[in-house]
Amino acid sequence: MKLSNSFFYTIRENAKDEDSTSGNLLVRAGMIKKSSSGIYMIMPMGKRVLKKIEEIVREEMDHAGAQELLMPALIPEEIYEKSGRRAAFGSNMFALKDRYQKNYVLGPTHEELFTMAAMMKGKSYKDFPYNLYQIQTKFRDETRPRYGLIRVREFIMKDAYSFDIDEAGLHESYMKMFNAYKNIMERCDLEYKIVKADTGAMGGSLSEEFQAITEIGEDVVVTCDACDFSSNLEITEVVDTAMESNEEEKAMEVVETPNAKTIDEVAAFFNRTADDFVKTLIYSVDGKTYAFLLKGNRELNETKVLKLLKANEIELASFDEVERVTHAKVGFAGPVGLECPIIMDREVAKMKNFIVGANKTDHHIANVNLKDFTVETIADIAQVHEGDICPNCGKPLKFCKGIEVGNTFKLGTKYAKALGLEYLDKENKLHPVEMGCYGFGLERCMASIVEQHNDEQGIIWPVNVAPYVVAIVIVSMKDEEQVRIANELYDTLKAQGVDVVLDDRNERPGVKFKDMELVGIPYRITVGRGIKEGKVEFRARTADANEEVALDAIVEKVTALVK
Repeated sequence: MKLSNSFFYTIRENAKDEDSTSGNLLVRAGMIKKSSSGIYMIMPMGKRVLKKIEEIVREEMDHAGAQELLMPALIPEEIYEKSGRRAAFGSNMFALKDRYQKNYVLGPTHEELFTMAAMMKGKSYKDFPYNLYQIQTKFRDETRPRYGLIRVREFIMKDAYSFDIDEAGLHESYMKMFNAYKNIMERCDLEYKIVKADTGAMGGSLSEEFQAITEIGEDVVVTCDACDFSSNLEITEVVDTAMESNEEEKAMEVVETPNAKTIDEVAAFFNRTADDFVKTLIYSVDGKTYAFLLKGNRELNETKVLKLLKANEIELASFDEVERVTHAKVGFAGPVGLECPIIMDREVAKMKNFIVGANKTDHHIANVNLKDFTVETIADIAQVHEGDICPNCGKPLKFCKGIEVGNTFKLGTKYAKALGLEYLDKENKLHPVEMGCYGFGLERCMASIVEQHNDEQGIIWPVNVAPYVVAIVIVSMKDEEQVRIANELYDTLKAQGVDVVLDDRNERPGVKFKDMELVGIPYRITVGRGIKEGKVEFRARTADANEEVALDAIVEKVTALVK
């Protein structure tokens, strides 16, 4: 491409409404432009990057034996109702009516339609296994779109679905996709971790996330340096290491605690540590009020709660609801005499003579024990802390942040049973089909690469995904020899299959250099005054200085690097 007659622009200043490095740099490099909250145009230079990523994904899917198709984005709402997922998606799903008042949604994901497509093939066990995939736009009405392409409302996703007759076949298909994803992440030059995760609205028996490690990541990745343990924060077990207390149980004592609502304030009042307290959190779970008991230094893990109660939505109860079940102002809830079901974290079960809210304004109760109230369930509902012990080996856990780029699921028979996808075995008996699901976000991958590969000058694209691998910059457009030789180099490299861009704009050399650095072209050839001595300047994007190279050697040097 020659920049003098192309749609190319860059922006000098930081983008005011971008809250991530990748969002800012992609906007400034003229690769994306926001059209509204969480919705972006992909501009020509950005489309080339996206296409390179798409080609890598497609190659790995095809190599793993998957076949590509294309599903509609506009889907009858009743399909999600039949599978039981309409309620699970809730307001995250874009919904609309057609002219006949029939309800439709914009597809956030396509398990149901792929299941329906699979029904088109014969029902014999001999027809399996197979794998289908698409690369298509998805829609999710995010509450708070942010971080550029990382959390958006419209995005391009590759989703694949495997179909097998038993769990052994599902595992084999799953591992093919699992290894394909590892290849994709490595070919895109991403530092990543594979972590166990919650299956969420997708359902199934296993979910693993491919997390690109970066500080802007929304997910907390829990790892252990001493073993291969890795997990998403939302499902990591809190290993209970506390010993059963031998302390003698005391009688409860109601204590007036004026102006002490928070754990820190109550701890200061009693001159005790947060470990000696049990906090009571009142939540609404699918519209029903629950109380959750945790040690004073712990937080509630809402994902664990949803899984425990097989629920879809959880939120803090309103002030009015808290006052209704506690008969006190907010800040003094406790389990004794509470008028709602109580779920207790298992760490609390070993405590004695702890302090709780009294369900009476400005009062707490000291010396509370398990015999003093009724618990519905005891379970691991706490959020893990950095430094807690590893569930595998007992060593301290570490935290880092990641962007979920890919996700693999063993769905099992959930969708097959809901929608009637069955096969006949050798004895002509019907069985539900075992399914796997494999999602990969192309734009998230693009943003993750930029988050990991950048400097003060701009983006540093890995060669495999760069919009152009080589930039030829003409120092002076008034110098006919520079222009002639630059064009000859451009034609030669193009003929050898190199992705090359020629900067033949009437701009100052400094502007051209800065633009090529901002856009992140891996290699730059500068055709300037040195051409009179038969030399050009060569510079890799990550190099500290230019290198003089003989004109008759530059093509061989560049093609060797590219290949």
